[in-house]
Amino acid sequence: MDANFYENDLERLENSGRRRTLTEAIGRDFSSNDYLALAGSTALRTAAAEAIARGVGIGSGGSRLLRGNSPEHIALEADAARFFGSESALFVGSGYGANSLILSTLPQRDDLVLHDALIHASAHEGMRLSRAPCQSFAHNDVDAAADAIKKWRARGGRGTPWIAIETLYSMDGDVAPIADFAALADRNGAMLLIDEAHAAGICGPKGRGLAAQLQGRENIVTLATCGKALGCEGALILAPAILRDFLVNRGRGFIFSTAPSPLIAAIARESLAIVALADDRRDRLNELIAKAGYHFGPLGIPSSGTHIQPVIVGEDARTMHIAATLRDRGFDVRGIRPPTVPAGTARLRISITLNTDETEIAELAVALGDLL
Repeated sequence: MDANFYENDLERLENSGRRRTLTEAIGRDFSSNDYLALAGSTALRTAAAEAIARGVGIGSGGSRLLRGNSPEHIALEADAARFFGSESALFVGSGYGANSLILSTLPQRDDLVLHDALIHASAHEGMRLSRAPCQSFAHNDVDAAADAIKKWRARGGRGTPWIAIETLYSMDGDVAPIADFAALADRNGAMLLIDEAHAAGICGPKGRGLAAQLQGRENIVTLATCGKALGCEGALILAPAILRDFLVNRGRGFIFSTAPSPLIAAIARESLAIVALADDRRDRLNELIAKAGYHFGPLGIPSSGTHIQPVIVGEDARTMHIAATLRDRGFDVRGIRPPTVPAGTARLRISITLNTDETEIAELAVALGDLL
């Protein structure tokens, strides 16, 4: 081992203001993805206790293709397919793993993967492992994606285009023109890969997501994570049954991974049931989002209109200094730096969750005003 290499690399990160450390969750929650405040809820703790009482295991004991496929996994997938309106669902251990599995397995050599420039890092990991060539298009730019498909066909591209987008972007809080991308896919015989990580449970009818109206189509594959609004962990791939079967048979990230905990599957199933009846929680969250816009507006912070509110600072070190100062004042706000976001756009990522209230949002706005 060349210890100097690692030391030098960490020193470069330190000097550029980009060295990361693990920081304990303290103060009022303005950084988590626990948007509906389910992660620590009595309801999910009760679901866990009841599952353990009826004998649900903590560990799976193996991959799903060996002995790790429990009744809890099967029941969760059936409930998820019904809830979201998909032909089938596949439960995997994380959203990162799901994006990597989808993009490394489904597109084939003659295909083309087109992805939004701001798509999740997990999608880039899948594309790195993909057989298909991949290229980006400008953020939320349907015309740019259409032009890329046209040029690819003109060069002799004969396979299937795969268009990868998020519905609600995790660092900007903005929403994709989903219907326009769906129409583009329909016109070009393309598949549309939709990441609903930050929308599932919150947006759409009964929390079914911003792409709920598209579920069940043959050219739609969707990811819904369980570790954000649903308050537990893992992810659900919603897809036509033939593609689910292909992932089970050809997806190395699925075949060679120990199955997710049956206990977590049982909790996620209960969380889906809670979310389906959680219009009151969603209404309260939307009220807080509006209040955040009201309190942040005088500071010159444009409202995202969603539960993810970026505050662009620009310079890395200043961003991290402001975030640290806010935490010292009791507000758990985190700074986000490149390469997670584009160079020159380091920011505070403020999450609006039901773990806070309007008074705390107003107090955060005062603190931000002092520091900005």
